Amino acid sequence: MSLNAERSYKMKLRDVENAFKYRRIPYPKRSVELIALLAISCTFFLFMHTNKLNSRLKEMEVKLQPSEFSALGITGNHISGHDAGKHDDINTLHGTYQYLKSTGQLWRLNPKYLNNTRYHTRDLLFFNRVPKVGSESLIALMYRLGEKNNYQVERSPFSKPVGVFWTVERQKQEAKRIFDLQEESAFAYVEHMNYMNFRPFHHPQPIYINLVRDPVERVISWFYYKRTPWNSIKMFEVTGQFQNRSHYVKNFEQCVLTHDLECRYDYGIRFKDDTADHKRQSLFFCGHSPLCE
Repeated sequence: MSLNAERSYKMKLRDVENAFKYRRIPYPKRSVELIALLAISCTFFLFMHTNKLNSRLKEMEVKLQPSEFSALGITGNHISGHDAGKHDDINTLHGTYQYLKSTGQLWRLNPKYLNNTRYHTRDLLFFNRVPKVGSESLIALMYRLGEKNNYQVERSPFSKPVGVFWTVERQKQEAKRIFDLQEESAFAYVEHMNYMNFRPFHHPQPIYINLVRDPVERVISWFYYKRTPWNSIKMFEVTGQFQNRSHYVKNFEQCVLTHDLECRYDYGIRFKDDTADHKRQSLFFCGHSPLCE
């Protein structure tokens, strides 16, 4: 191929590349308008649904979360006049802050006032342990620290059922029993039981501590813990009987898929008669009141 022919070939090749590179595909005017209309419609659709979702989330926030005023000891009786018209705002953290700021009550948010430990009148530490949250490790640490710092540790026996929904009279008896255990030195008590208010029984409130865990992981841990050999033997010593074979070979996943009562949480069901049901760790912080059922 001659030099001129080669140059001509390259120029034609470049022209073809430029034609593809800078080509313009004409669209009918109606098509462009249709695409623009679809884009605007989709944008408006997303805006409307996002706004609706945001409103529903705000409604759920108010319904599912108790007012911050309750935690601070402020009830609706404290709100009147102009502030009463701002109920929706008051039920949010920002609204609570603004209300406390406007009324000169920001001191309520100071950590030193929220920490009740500093106001204790009796050196009694109460670990009302939630099941399957790592409490055995904490108990072992408490014993070690007790030897080092000269305080006694007492725990309820394995055979004692979990303290769920006690009557007022039973709570009174337990409160007296716990305080009778303490001698002169500091004292730490450990038991699976719901939170209990000692003040109505004319006892000082102990210093409560507890642990929590991811609720799903905790339920799974409890499911297999009940089927461990050592726990089965200890339960036999208490009840005098073993579970049937199907209990020990049960699989958690299958238990959930078959809607087995052991692996199902039905909202509103009362567990008064089943002290071995530990799906709700919130009970250990709520108490024995019917409100916690």
